[in-house]
Amino acid sequence: MDKKILLRRMRRSPQFVVGGILVVFLLFIALFAKWIAPNDPNVVNTMIRLKPPGFVDNGVTYYLGTDQQGRDILSRLLVGSSASIFISIVATVAVTIIGTSLGIWAGYKGGIIDNIIMRATEVTMAVPTLTLGIVIVAVFGASIPNLILIMVVNSWNGFARIARNNVMVIKNREFVQASKVLGAKSFNIMWKQIFPNITTPLIIQASGSFGSIILVESSLSYLYLGIQAPQPSWGNMIADCRNFLPVAPWTVIAPGVALMIAVLGFNLLGDGLRDVLDPKQRR
Repeated sequence: MDKKILLRRMRRSPQFVVGGILVVFLLFIALFAKWIAPNDPNVVNTMIRLKPPGFVDNGVTYYLGTDQQGRDILSRLLVGSSASIFISIVATVAVTIIGTSLGIWAGYKGGIIDNIIMRATEVTMAVPTLTLGIVIVAVFGASIPNLILIMVVNSWNGFARIARNNVMVIKNREFVQASKVLGAKSFNIMWKQIFPNITTPLIIQASGSFGSIILVESSLSYLYLGIQAPQPSWGNMIADCRNFLPVAPWTVIAPGVALMIAVLGFNLLGDGLRDVLDPKQRR
């Protein structure tokens, strides 16, 4: 695709522009959170618990107030973004690689391999994320690697189906058949000829998966199946303060709004990429 046409589509897509700005902002915050955070996110001071936004104590301003243990909500929000964004990036990269590889293999080989992989996608789609999380945490314990494992097992199937369906179409085209006649190896055909022609739907799927994976991570952390205290995450921040919502709503609203902005940003970016890379699919 011509670069000028691509840039023009980017500028004309409000979803891409707004989503891109939000995502860049979130990545900047996540990358520099430890330096931006005004206070230590884990310092407990029960003398200033549940103070409202703007509260000042000994010359220190708590811009978003304090939680039930007197910890700075803004600092915990910023540092918690690093964990949520990092886990989402690692999980998205993992599900993209695993799902795409299995989907390409299933679509190209067909037969029993295709049946096994497609049945596996149906099984994983049928298992609720919460049930899967409880089982994995019960067997392996609660940790960041296990949290990523839960999201990988739960999300690879979408990429596999997209890759497989596109490969089923492309593998019958003339250039692929010509390569087979000339004796090209299956690996080279799959990754050097077919894969470059199916990247657009995979990129769109990956960008949209960020938002859903962040939501899954927060949901599991809310249930204490994900990131464990004292390390903050948006999910466990909401869980820790949910009982104080009537008397200190800011303790829940702040991480809730952050989570909403993150999901909105990645979803808008995904819609924008669809419009930019594949305008025929524009709603």
